[in-house]
Amino acid sequence: MAYADVSDIETRLGRTFTADETANVQALLDGASAVLNKLVKITNDTEQNALLKFVCTNMVSRTLSNGLDVLGASQASMTAGPYTQSFSFATPSGDLYLTKLEKRLLGITAGYIGCINAQIDGWYGWNDTRHNCNRL
Repeated sequence: MAYADVSDIETRLGRTFTADETANVQALLDGASAVLNKLVKITNDTEQNALLKFVCTNMVSRTLSNGLDVLGASQASMTAGPYTQSFSFATPSGDLYLTKLEKRLLGITAGYIGCINAQIDGWYGWNDTRHNCNRL
């Protein structure tokens, strides 16, 4: 079950898709929904459903916007002299991903890194302070 449908993407991008494009968009929506199902504990309340639809639509729109004019470009460069034009796209491989804001909205938290010194022969960590992780 996708959290958004093709008409949501058409509205977001302001265009109508062909039959082939519709199939591709539906596959992307299904993929984005599968990613969200894996990362979010689904409670089926109305607020969460609205957020899931919003994030799913954003994920697919980001992927599709790479092929539309300059949308989706993280950098653009144009030169009039020797006719140079270049673009760097935010998602060149077309990956579906979540932004920091979307993760925060859905309650997806980042992991953390920690260090615990082992107790060896009554000592915590090595006597050599270069290896003491508390000094990092």
